[in-house]
Amino acid sequence: MKFKEFGFSDDILEGLEAMRFEDATPVQQQTIPVIMNGQDLIACAQTGTGKTAAYLLPLLDRLLAKKEDKTTTLILVPTRELAMQIDQQMQGFSYFLPVTSVAVYGGSDAGLWEQQKRGLISGANVVVATPGRLIQHINMDYFTFSNLRYLVLDEADRMLDMGFFDDIMHIVKTLPTQRQTLLFSATMPSKIRELSRQILQSPEEINIAMSKPAENILQAAYILYDNQKISLISALLKGKELNSIIVFASTKLKVKEIYKTLKSQGFNAGAIHSDLDQKEREEVMLSFRNRKTEILVATDIISRGIDVVGIDLVINYDVPGDAEDYVHRIGRTARAKSTGVALTFINEYDQEKFFNIEKLIDKDIFKSPLPEGFDSGPAYEPLKRRGGDKRFTRKKKFFKKRDKK
Repeated sequence: MKFKEFGFSDDILEGLEAMRFEDATPVQQQTIPVIMNGQDLIACAQTGTGKTAAYLLPLLDRLLAKKEDKTTTLILVPTRELAMQIDQQMQGFSYFLPVTSVAVYGGSDAGLWEQQKRGLISGANVVVATPGRLIQHINMDYFTFSNLRYLVLDEADRMLDMGFFDDIMHIVKTLPTQRQTLLFSATMPSKIRELSRQILQSPEEINIAMSKPAENILQAAYILYDNQKISLISALLKGKELNSIIVFASTKLKVKEIYKTLKSQGFNAGAIHSDLDQKEREEVMLSFRNRKTEILVATDIISRGIDVVGIDLVINYDVPGDAEDYVHRIGRTARAKSTGVALTFINEYDQEKFFNIEKLIDKDIFKSPLPEGFDSGPAYEPLKRRGGDKRFTRKKKFFKKRDKK
C-alpha cells in the first residue's frame, strides 16, 4: 500500500516524497486508518516495524488541518534516546509544515531544562517526553495540557518494566478525558492490559506478529568462558575493515571494562552507560553516527533507541536476559535493506537463555569454533544446564540456610 492512498494532505505527501517514503509497512497499513478515524488504539508491534511513522503521520495530518498554536499532542516514551529519536523523525516529517515540537527528557544541563520550559510554555504542538522529567515540569505549574487531544504511549511495556506505571497515571490525571489515546507495545503482558483498561476507551486492537531477525543478518555464536570474551573481541576485530560496530554488554561495569581494553589496544571506540550525563551521551552518539567512532560499547540503554543505518556488526557480549531483546539488539544491523553480522558470546550459564532465543526466532544459530590459539570453551548443552546461573542459585541457598539459623 502506498502512502498516497491514505488520504494525507498534499503537504504531508510532499514531506514523505522528500524523505523517499513510498510503501507503508504492515503496522502502518493497519494502524493509520484507525488513527485517522479518531479511535483509541492498542497495537502490539516491534521496534523497527515503522510504528513511529504509523502514529506521527496521521497526527501531523490532524494538526495541519486544525492549525492550532497550542499543545495538542503528548508522546510518552521510556528513554531520552527514544525521545530524541522521535523528535528528530517528527522534524523530518514536518519540515514543510507549520508544526512545532519539543523533546522533554532528563539531564543535568541547565540550558536543556530552560529550553524544555520555553517549549512547554509557548505551547509546542507536540511534546515528546519521558515520564519522570515531564512530571518535574508539571509540578512547577507553569503550563497545562488543557488543550491536549492526542496521547501516545510508545514502548509502553518498557516504560512499565522501568517502573513508570505510577508516573504515567499521574500524568494522565492532568490530561483532558476527551482525547484519543494510542498505546504501542512490543509485548502484551497483563500489566499492559491493566494500563489499557484504565486509560483507553473501547480501543481497536492490532497485533503485528513479532518480526524475526531480517534474513540479511548473518547470525552466529561462540561458546566460551567469561575470561575469554574480551580476547575474542580483539581477535575478531583486529585487521578487519568494519566501519560501524556495536558491542552490547549487560552492565555498565562490563561496558567500561570492554571500552578500556579496546582503547588500550588502539581501537577507535566509544562507550555509553548510565554514568554519563546527557551531554556526554549525545557527544558519543554523534561521533558514532558521523563514523568518527567505529566501535560503540553500550548497555541495553540504546538497544531500542538507536537508528543508525550502516552498522556492520553487532556483538552480544552477554546473552540478553529477554529473548525479545535479542531481536531488538541485532536489529540495529542490516537496516534499510543492507547486510550485517550479529555475533553472540555464550558462557556456560547462559545456554538455556540462548536456547530460548533460538526457539523464539525458530532458527538454529551456527555455533562457530573459537579462533586458533584459544582454549576450548564449555560444551553447548542447554537442556542439561537448565535453571540459569548456578552460582546465583548456590548463593540463594546459602542465605536461606543462614536465615533459618
